[in-house]
Amino acid sequence: MTSPLTVVMYHYVRPLARSRFPKIKGLELEAFRAQIDYLQDRYRPVRMDEVLDAARSGRPLPERAALLTFDDGYADHYRYVFPILAERGLQGAFYVPRATALERDILDVNRVHFILAAVDDHNALAGQVAAMAEAARGRFDLPSIDELRSLYHVPNRFDPAAVNFVKRLLQHALPSSLRAEMSSELFRVYVAADAHSFSEELYMSLDQMRVMARAGMHFGGHGDRHLWMSRATPAEKAAEVAGAVDLLDAIGVPHDRRTYCYPYGDFDEASIELLKAGGFQAAFTSHPDIAELGQHPVFELPRIDTNDLAREMILPQDAHAH
Repeated sequence: MTSPLTVVMYHYVRPLARSRFPKIKGLELEAFRAQIDYLQDRYRPVRMDEVLDAARSGRPLPERAALLTFDDGYADHYRYVFPILAERGLQGAFYVPRATALERDILDVNRVHFILAAVDDHNALAGQVAAMAEAARGRFDLPSIDELRSLYHVPNRFDPAAVNFVKRLLQHALPSSLRAEMSSELFRVYVAADAHSFSEELYMSLDQMRVMARAGMHFGGHGDRHLWMSRATPAEKAAEVAGAVDLLDAIGVPHDRRTYCYPYGDFDEASIELLKAGGFQAAFTSHPDIAELGQHPVFELPRIDTNDLAREMILPQDAHAH
């Protein structure tokens, strides 16, 4: 017997219009409140314990069950999300990379987000990224810029071609040391010279996570440095899972309630085996679908994006389907 579960994925949730970076791809705080109103009206929000118990026992979840997940450990989640959920008696599942919480490093993915939010002309930025890669050709064995453009200068579900090109080159297409060098320089020029202060402002602290956990929020693993798992070396994969374990130990998450969320939704069979060996009970992807417990493998559970939920909210009521 399968049990449907709508898992909603959130990232930045903040008063966007009043923030320093109103163009960051996030959810306006009032829109988040509206989504929670909608979910409470149309769905039955559930807790992670209910999901794990249903996956183990085969007993069905409540009809129209929904689970709220929040990626990357942003301070937004402590400042804005946590009070709303606590006030309504709801649980969120928060997925935090170890490096942001314990080392206060800025992830490359976040450097790229804020670079894109700070630059108005993304076509010009894509050209600058291409030029920087070309200038590094003497130090690195790189595909030609034409090859890189043919592979990555294409639109996807969320981004136009120029944005996707910048993201892919700075997230995985170039060698890791070159990506770090380029994203750090662009971040310094366009976003902030003081990366440490920016990190302290951007991410939740360990103490804040412990407060949230004591109040009933769920915390899960999101890697060590938020790498693409299928593209990582075996040693990097192992470090990603070990880092997640370290952070959950520091927060105090019980061993029988540990879950994982793949950075970028990216995983492979080796990732799953490492998670099982590390004591994790389930894992979430970013494949846009309704999870069916009993049908989807418990380490490959899909999620819908907040934008998908927003599109559902404007449909005629009789068109809604689980």
